[in-house]
Amino acid sequence: MDLSMIQLSAPFTSNRNYFLVNQKFNRHCPSFSFRLQSRKNYTSDAKEFDESAFEAERLRLDAKARESMAEASKRVMEATAEEGKEDDPKAWKWVIRKRVWDFMESQNIAQNPRPVNHRIPNFVGAAAAAKNLSELQVFGMANCVKVNPDSPQKQVRFLTLSDGKKLLTPQPRLRTGFFSVLDSSMVTPRTINEACTSVGVAKYGRPIGLDEKIKVDLIVIGSVAVDPKTGARLGKGEGFAELEYGMLRYMGAIDDSTLVVTSVHDCQLVDDIPIEKLLVHDVPVDIICTPTQVIYTNTAIPKPQGIYWEKLSPEKLGQIRILRELKSRIERETGQKLPSGPSEKLPPTAQRKRRPYRAK
Repeated sequence: MDLSMIQLSAPFTSNRNYFLVNQKFNRHCPSFSFRLQSRKNYTSDAKEFDESAFEAERLRLDAKARESMAEASKRVMEATAEEGKEDDPKAWKWVIRKRVWDFMESQNIAQNPRPVNHRIPNFVGAAAAAKNLSELQVFGMANCVKVNPDSPQKQVRFLTLSDGKKLLTPQPRLRTGFFSVLDSSMVTPRTINEACTSVGVAKYGRPIGLDEKIKVDLIVIGSVAVDPKTGARLGKGEGFAELEYGMLRYMGAIDDSTLVVTSVHDCQLVDDIPIEKLLVHDVPVDIICTPTQVIYTNTAIPKPQGIYWEKLSPEKLGQIRILRELKSRIERETGQKLPSGPSEKLPPTAQRKRRPYRAK
């Protein structure tokens, strides 16, 4: 790999004025304790849960999704190289993603699951970045934290639960449902680590729907690359973080004042995300936590106001049941048909008609 490609962007270097290092938030917080007497309502559900079937299906669908995304990005980049122009408005994103993924692998910054390509990359120092995040004042004051289900944010999920907070996390790729809620009453010291995994969330969490009355105080989001000067962020390219954000806006669970935080390795800080090319549904970040620093971006990029149906393809809508339910509900409430976006080829991430992890 030509390392000169990443000199400006990975790792990012800049004037220290861009960085405001967070002071540790000293607060009095009662010690965390597990309320074991409340677990009995969840024990019977856990016994019915088929862990091996759930995990096998999750891994199978994840592999298909990554394979399809790899093919899509290759087609876009090859077409751009041959024609010398970007017919695909998202082509530049794939260039940055590939550069970051390749650098993390070549420098052995990546951690399992590997390779990190076409994932929210797990990185060396993820626990240190999570610790910095947990010392933010906004985290300390939060009662409910929404955290993405990816590997590098596992420690953030653990710290959220162990601090006695409510954890809101989506089902992977929204394929089996919507969000699940966990709190300290749903886990024990023996099960808290498992509860921070995708299997554990499905096993111990309480699924919620669009009518759930919930207030999210902080959003933690995974990233492939993020610009510390602007707060512009790139995910792995499937758009699920944006869909989750839009649905939470519809539910009234968040608003423009809800801070968005990401935890990344320092080499994922870049300086070449053109904000003028961002799409209306792209979610910017307010705070970046790395293993070595905390950065307040003071982003001026507007946050999405909901789901932008004109950007959502029929194929994407067909894969995600909760989105179809939301669209039907809005159309019934307004008496108007919502628009659809252009067609696209998608990986088969959500084409299940039943949940295979329930024992018969």
